[in-house]
Amino acid sequence: MGLILRLLVAAGLAADAYVHWVFAPDMAFVQGGAIGGDVLFRVQAAVAGVVAVVVLTYATRWAYALAFLVASSAVFALLLYYSFDVGTLGPLPAMHEPVWYTEKTISLVGEGVAALAALAGFFTAGRGKRTDDEVPESEHAARTP
Repeated sequence: MGLILRLLVAAGLAADAYVHWVFAPDMAFVQGGAIGGDVLFRVQAAVAGVVAVVVLTYATRWAYALAFLVASSAVFALLLYYSFDVGTLGPLPAMHEPVWYTEKTISLVGEGVAALAALAGFFTAGRGKRTDDEVPESEHAARTP
């Protein structure tokens, strides 16, 4: 189960990274904040890619938590900017885009799958393993020769 969750998280984040990287040049026209739309998309792509590798390398709770934060924040941003024209938010540009297209669906599905799998991974990572600190004293004494 752990391998499947890792692969789902990584694949979802990879889809997110790919779509953001490909569309980054198209977002150069988005202005309004201290950060340009193209830079924002490139950063999202890079972070998603790095976190995908982290989850594949380390299947720990903190890795899954990081993946959940990246994926769920991307889902939130996509749905927010599709649904509402919130304008400039601090350093972020006005990214309202009320149109839907295939790449947006790919990104949303990838981010959603990654977020859900990361959440499941967070709650299942490390289960079934007990360290010496978690072993009751009665069992610990029985193990000691």
